[in-house]
Amino acid sequence: MNNWVRKYLRHFLMLTPFFIFFSIFLLYPIFKGFYISFFRWDAVHPAVFVGLDNYISVANSSYFGIAIFNLLKYVSITVPVGILLSFLVALLVDSFEGIPSGFFRSTYFVPTMIPLFLAASVWRWIYTPEIGIINIVLGWLHIPPVNWLTDPKVMILSLVIVDNWRSIGFNMVILLAGLKNIPGEYYDAAEVDGANKFQEVIYITIPQLRPVLFFTIAYGFISALQVFDAPWLMTASQYSTYGGHLKGLLFPVMDMMGRAFGNLQFGQASAYGFMLMLIILVVTGILFRVQRRLGGA
Repeated sequence: MNNWVRKYLRHFLMLTPFFIFFSIFLLYPIFKGFYISFFRWDAVHPAVFVGLDNYISVANSSYFGIAIFNLLKYVSITVPVGILLSFLVALLVDSFEGIPSGFFRSTYFVPTMIPLFLAASVWRWIYTPEIGIINIVLGWLHIPPVNWLTDPKVMILSLVIVDNWRSIGFNMVILLAGLKNIPGEYYDAAEVDGANKFQEVIYITIPQLRPVLFFTIAYGFISALQVFDAPWLMTASQYSTYGGHLKGLLFPVMDMMGRAFGNLQFGQASAYGFMLMLIILVVTGILFRVQRRLGGA
């Protein structure tokens, strides 16, 4: 035992700074937030223990129902559409070589590097009913203008467009790296057997990309379930009023922030956060279970 300690002690000592900062800035806030979720606390007066009242209040609030409904609509659209578009773009870029490949890869990745506040400002201008470029084009086609950021029927769609515009490049790079690792011999054998491009994608590309696709899908779900910054900026939300017209772009993280810093209900905000974390854990667990079953099939 002493020999083992002498052999590995320096390695653990080298990791000590990481564990210290990990405990201070991650573990402690998690446990502190869970503790606060059982108290009524406004950060001014002493905390009052209320048990599960914060969780019940959040679950029974009308905003919670609207936020969850919007989140379900948003996730069910943006994740499959985003993964499909990223996969198609990755296939397109992979078909080029040399300078054209680098050009298209860089071009599609540029939106990912644009600061979100700048991207949101640009898209707010694009969505403007009177002078936005989209409605101008629709006018040329004799189609009535669309209130992209004030009509609850299309507000989710407008967010999906912005989200995929920014995320396709990131997912494309990951999928493209996976495509580069597929041995070319598989495609050569498929061509000898008379397979067309579509059959190669279905029977070679997708099965070989399964681990990478799983990562992008899981990451897409986790990111989408925590959506906050884009709808917050696009609707010019504040802590006192957020979610846009008729709460068409209200999401759980926005509601949580509003309760914490708008209404000073930090206990309810903490409870909200752990309820959302539970949803994310359930979705992630389902994804891993599906992945294991498909992997064993």
